[in-house]
Amino acid sequence: MAEVGIVIVTHNSGPEIGPCLEAARRTGADVLVIDNASDDDTRRNVARAGVRLIANERNLGFAAAANQGFAQLDCPYILLLNPDAIIRTGIGSLRDACASDGVAAAGGMLIGEDEKPQIGFMVRCIPSARFLAFEALLLNRLWPRNPVNWHFRCLGLDYSKPMPVEQPAGAFLMIRRSAWESLGGFDEAFYPVWFEDVDFCKRILDGGYGIQYVPSAVAKHTGGHAIRKLLLENRQLYWYGSVLKYSAKHFTSRQEKVVCLAMITGSFLRMVLGISLRRSFKPIAVYGKVVRLACRQLFARRQRSAEVLSVPWV
Repeated sequence: MAEVGIVIVTHNSGPEIGPCLEAARRTGADVLVIDNASDDDTRRNVARAGVRLIANERNLGFAAAANQGFAQLDCPYILLLNPDAIIRTGIGSLRDACASDGVAAAGGMLIGEDEKPQIGFMVRCIPSARFLAFEALLLNRLWPRNPVNWHFRCLGLDYSKPMPVEQPAGAFLMIRRSAWESLGGFDEAFYPVWFEDVDFCKRILDGGYGIQYVPSAVAKHTGGHAIRKLLLENRQLYWYGSVLKYSAKHFTSRQEKVVCLAMITGSFLRMVLGISLRRSFKPIAVYGKVVRLACRQLFARRQRSAEVLSVPWV
């Protein structure tokens, strides 16, 4: 049995998956691809690379596919890797970090097409209700260096040094299997994508365990290959829907309502801007659905499911 496994979730990742698999196989890890009903040449490219594939007949969502992969591998350490991420170094330093006492997960350095670290993406803080409200209200876009956004995106850190962090990017994240088992895996309610990795990191921290950033493990990351293929309407609904699920799960009732109200207000602002800039009424349909989602949650009876976070796994 390999000590380290790699799980790669794909969905129409044909152009990206070849280089990703080539680099992943060089690490010596047990590589497994979970494909969520791709209709391009993703599966043929995986077969050509000689990597084990589980082909889902429908899109189960990222969280469910990741859980599927973890369940199939017996390795004590599993690297969650995006198909648009190409490992540049060994991954032993990530394994060593995960093996440290009290550590549940470790993320490496992601570099972009320009070979520079993807600062603001590869490591972030757990999002607060204030940050999500700022995001919904366009404040982070209009004033990107505001203190709330600066703190969330960890813009003042020295990324040349290893350190404890809150939320490494799920694109290149190694997780101790026992932590995944103890926490019940990724929450599949975050469907089909967004915030499943944020929620998982939050639950790790709430359980009193640590997450490390390891700059000696490096991967080149293109970013957003699957997201760009989504229709604008679906993209907005998926993102805002996951924000609402996260808010209901982790925020107080007052904080949740703040996020809902900010989302409603911000959606009307985006409608006006979208109509003006695109000279189209399509944004009304897109953001109208977001408003309905937020209103439904704003006035719904709050039901928070209890979670057990104290199960020992180290």
